[in-house]
Formats: sequence, C-alpha cells, structure tokens
Amino acid sequence: MDGDLQLDLPISVALPLVVLCLLLGAYMSAAETAVTGASRPRMHRLAQQGNKRAAQVNGLLDRKDETVSAVLLGNSVVNILSASLTTAVLTDLFGAAGIVYATIVVGVMVVVFAEVMPKTWALLRADRVALTLAPSIVVSLAILGPSARGVAWISRFLLSLMGVRVDRAPDAEEHADVLRGAIELHGHGQADEAAPAEKAMLRSVLDLGDRTVGDVMTHRGNVALIDADLPTDVIVGQMLAAPYTRIPVHRGEPDNIVGVVHAKALFRAVNAAGGPQTVRLEEVMTPPWFIPETTTLFDQLQAFRARHEHFAIVVDEYGALRGIVTLEDIIEEITGDIEDEHDAIKRGVMRRDDGSLICQGDVPIRDLNREFGWGLPESVAITIAGLVLHEARRIPEVGQIYAFYGFRFEILKREGTRIAELRVVPPLAIQTANI
Repeated sequence: MDGDLQLDLPISVALPLVVLCLLLGAYMSAAETAVTGASRPRMHRLAQQGNKRAAQVNGLLDRKDETVSAVLLGNSVVNILSASLTTAVLTDLFGAAGIVYATIVVGVMVVVFAEVMPKTWALLRADRVALTLAPSIVVSLAILGPSARGVAWISRFLLSLMGVRVDRAPDAEEHADVLRGAIELHGHGQADEAAPAEKAMLRSVLDLGDRTVGDVMTHRGNVALIDADLPTDVIVGQMLAAPYTRIPVHRGEPDNIVGVVHAKALFRAVNAAGGPQTVRLEEVMTPPWFIPETTTLFDQLQAFRARHEHFAIVVDEYGALRGIVTLEDIIEEITGDIEDEHDAIKRGVMRRDDGSLICQGDVPIRDLNREFGWGLPESVAITIAGLVLHEARRIPEVGQIYAFYGFRFEILKREGTRIAELRVVPPLAIQTANI
C-alpha cells in the first residue's frame, strides 16, 4: 500500500452515475432557463384561471434569486461529480493521460447534453417548460434552499462590497418600458393586418397619462358658441344648423361661458311649450364644467366617468376660454378618428397623386403622425400650422416654402395671421419626385 487514496470504481457503476449526473445537470439547466424566461403576465393570468402550476411558477418568480441560486448550486454539484467520476475511471484505464481524455469527454458531454440542449429547449418554450417543471423545482428548492440562501447571501455581500446595489427593484418607468416593448413585439413576424392598428391603440392607452386635454381639444377658434341674449327662435335655428348636440352658451364676451345647451333638451322644451316664444334658455341649459388645459387625458377620462358627463370647457390658467373637450376626443386618441356624417373627410386632409397632402392649418400633428406613420414633433405645437410658425419664427406669406424634419411645407392660404391651408410633402414624396 503506497499511502495514496485511489478510487476503484467499476465502469458498470461509474457510467450510470455519470449519465445520471448529466440528466440532473440538464434538468437544472432547463429549470434555470425556464424560471428566468417565463412570462410573469401569462403566469399571472393562468393562475387567475385556476392553473395550480402557474401559481407555483409565480411563487418561484417571487423568489427568483433564491430559485436560481438553488438550481445553479445543484447544477454545479452534479457537473463536478460527473467530471470527478469520469476522471477517476479514465485515469484508472489510461493513467495520467486519462485526465486529458476526461477533460475532453466531460467538457463535450456537459456543454452539449447538460447545457446547450436543455437551455435551448427551455428558451424556446419557457412558459411550457416552467409549467412542466414547476412541482419538481419546488421540491428541489426545498432540498437545496438552505444552502442556496447561504450562497446567495455570500454573493450579495461580495457584490455590496464592490458597490453594487442588490436591493433595487424595477421602477415604474422600467415597467412601462417593458410593457411598451411587449406592445412593439405584438404581431412581429406574423401576417396580421390588424397588428399595426392594435399596437397604435395600445400605445395610445399608455400615453393617456402623458398627454393633456390641450393636445386633443377643439380650439376656441373652431368652437360653435351661442349668445344667450339672442331670441329663442334664433337659438333654435342655430342649433338646427350646427352639427353638434351640445353647444356652449356665452353672454357678452365669448370667454364668459354661462352654460351648455343640449339640442335634445332645447327641442323638448320647445315642443312642450308649443313654440320657442315662451322657452327661457336659462331653464334648459346646464351649468358649464370648466377644466384646466393641463389636465391629463387619463384624469379627464376618469372624471367623465365619475360625473357621467361627456363635455367640458377647457380654460387656461387665467380662466380664458381655450376650447372644448369631449369624451369622443379622448376615445379617438385611443382608437383614431371616428368619422360620422358630420365630420369632414380625413379632418381637412386631402391626398394628391404626387404623394403630397393638402392640409388645413388646424389639423393636429398627432392625427397626421398616426394616420401616415410620420414622426413630426408633437411637443412644440399642436397643429400643423403651429409647427410651421414655430420653425419659421415669423408669419409666413402665401407661396413661401419651408423645409424641416425632412418635409417641405408650402403656404397655400392665409386668413389674417393664421395659416389656413398648406401643402405638405413628406420625405418619400420628395425623393420620388425629386423636387
């Protein structure tokens, strides 16, 4: 006896043990990838539907660091054990050269069978693999949990010594970015014609908290108003001629809004009185609801629901009339324009054969970007005319042409100092026509 400790293990015993270690390693690798790649939103939905395994996956995701530490610990142990067994057997057969052979054999087997194959499988079907392995992962975590927590604590301690924060949770902005990224991936690689429209709607829902009623309101220059001092029969005629059911009522100055009249309420009162002569507008109109133009669309939508109203008067910080906003305006911000028999086709936009567009000056930039996929800035102005004024830094003359953001803008019509109509040439039309 030479004093050296040797492991005399028959091949018939060592080989099954190595295979068992590789299988356990493959299981641990698949479990690690499945837990880290599983979709928490989908697991949450399945758990709400009564899927018990999805609830187990959610529990593992809540303890992700501990779960990953446990499977990594188990994976390391079985890989080291398989390497030791293979080295012992091959060293006994080939002597010192067995170490080289063991390194090559174990390296190939571990990489291919215990790492790449199971992780690829789990990565391609993360949710399905996580649901399949969830019960066994829970058992593994119960067995390896104490050791894994110890390893995780040591790792966190060493990371903290290096100045790495290990207790930081994702903030609201990161969660929003994850959700926006998921929206952008919706329909990717699929021949789904509805996907672009669905993505636009989902993006708009997330933007409700960032956009204000000032971005979507009907500007005061386009708001139909009724003078409360006019005779009732004249008011009835104006209501019949207007394409709206609700119209603000002012007395004296347009900024002095005293109420809102609903066409149906007015016509009922006229019908009940047998004519407009005895109808008093003050008894028909409702009190105005004033809101600041800085109100976010999300808050205003909630307010519409709470008050059971569809119409509000928008004022600035000085209380001056800025415009009106309706429930339909906010819904259209999500769905896009909802045209009815009273709306102008495409809201004052007309396509030309050369690819350019004839636009009314009050067309919102937001509508153009949504309709044609443009990227014109929406932060500097609300309307296309406002954008031209912002960039020109002056009141342009009819016939002047401006170029910015890759577009060309030609002033076609002006009403006083207001740009009433302009021609917009997008970049693609410029390149095609070479103009």
